Amino acid sequence: MRTIDFSPLYRSVVGFDRLASLLETAAADVATGYPPYNIERTDENAYRIDIAVAGFRSEELNVEVKENLLTVTGRKAANDDAAKKYLHRGLAERNFDRKFQLADYVLVVDANLADGLLSISLKRELPEALKPRTIGITTGPSTLIEGEKAA
Repeated sequence: MRTIDFSPLYRSVVGFDRLASLLETAAADVATGYPPYNIERTDENAYRIDIAVAGFRSEELNVEVKENLLTVTGRKAANDDAAKKYLHRGLAERNFDRKFQLADYVLVVDANLADGLLSISLKRELPEALKPRTIGITTGPSTLIEGEKAA
């Protein structure tokens, strides 16, 4: 796998270090494809992440959010493989850590496990101060003195 060096970016920009860090994380994350997942936009401010976790029980999965980083961890309980004789073993059932960087104001609403898919619902909730608002325009007497021209 080819890696990209973002160090020149750090030398020429100020305040974008978080963006460069996100790019580095995204570039490193491409290396692993397990477990497969989908990210879907379900509404203007709502998203869903579906992760294929076939063979995992809910107690073997952990969903955690810390400082805009969503981490989904799967730790498979020890299987009694000695008692089983596989002719073919195609189900991965291996431990994993899958990380998703969340944008500001994106919150995890819930997580649901059904039919081998872990679905995580997310919602963007902007604070009132950041939402667009309409400013009313009032009318009243002109503030120009008669005979002056507006600049």
